Amino acid sequence: MDYNNNVGIDLHIHSTASDGTLTPFEILNIAQKLNLGAISITDHDTIDGSKEALRIGMPSPLRFLTGVEISVSSPQPLLYSESIHILGYSINLDDPILNHTLEVLQEARKNRNPQILERLNNLGIDITFNDILKEAGDGQVGRPHIAQSMVNKGFVKSIDEAFINYLGKGKPAYVDKFRVDCSKAIKIILDSGGFPVLAHPILIKTKNDNILEDLVVTLKTMGLKGIEVYYPQHSPDNIAYYTKLAKRYGLLMTGGTDFHGSLKPDIKIGLGNGDFFVPYELYEKLVKRWKK
Repeated sequence: MDYNNNVGIDLHIHSTASDGTLTPFEILNIAQKLNLGAISITDHDTIDGSKEALRIGMPSPLRFLTGVEISVSSPQPLLYSESIHILGYSINLDDPILNHTLEVLQEARKNRNPQILERLNNLGIDITFNDILKEAGDGQVGRPHIAQSMVNKGFVKSIDEAFINYLGKGKPAYVDKFRVDCSKAIKIILDSGGFPVLAHPILIKTKNDNILEDLVVTLKTMGLKGIEVYYPQHSPDNIAYYTKLAKRYGLLMTGGTDFHGSLKPDIKIGLGNGDFFVPYELYEKLVKRWKK
């Protein structure tokens, strides 16, 4: 179906399969009510959300891209203070290497959580694994669920405060996690028939724009196919700069809200913080390139 650019899309959504608070079924219903043209469920290190959405079936005329978000290590010799996230779109959900890699990452997440809880307990913050299981439900347990438990028990006033004071990198309860090599993650996405895209570049801590451009060039040599140009935290100047980078290096432009439900209550599907909009033509261009 052809849409004009008044129809929006959201290609960065997290469900209860990882650290979101809405099920794939609820996400599909909201997307339909908002008349979005296309969405992608891009859970952290798992494709269970995409699998469940396809099992349910797409409400017409909504379009859907299978997706995942993978945390990767920074490519050498480029050094960054934060990890890099790569989104994979239109991936084959039955690809064995992709599934095995995600299983390894999920196991690493499980092993990390008890260490975080131990550090919090040593700081006098009495949070148990059962507490965070109540927040995670059937999905993967992660730091946002730990943060929500801290809010519920009155140790902090907000999830942001939990990360700023305890759970963020360099803070007393932070535990580093295993990350896939950047080039390996991109290759796995490509080999599964998908498109690797650099997620939310604004969150990558660099000293200046030249370093970010160097990163984009390095990632393109590894097979990167796109940049998440539209993101709720991207200012108009950011969007203009990332658009310029995408055009300069022949990369696709994508966008999404990074929706997590009540864990990020100010961010809504398709709407971000209210005035966010990603044009449908970006989805069309991605699909056109994928078919080729």
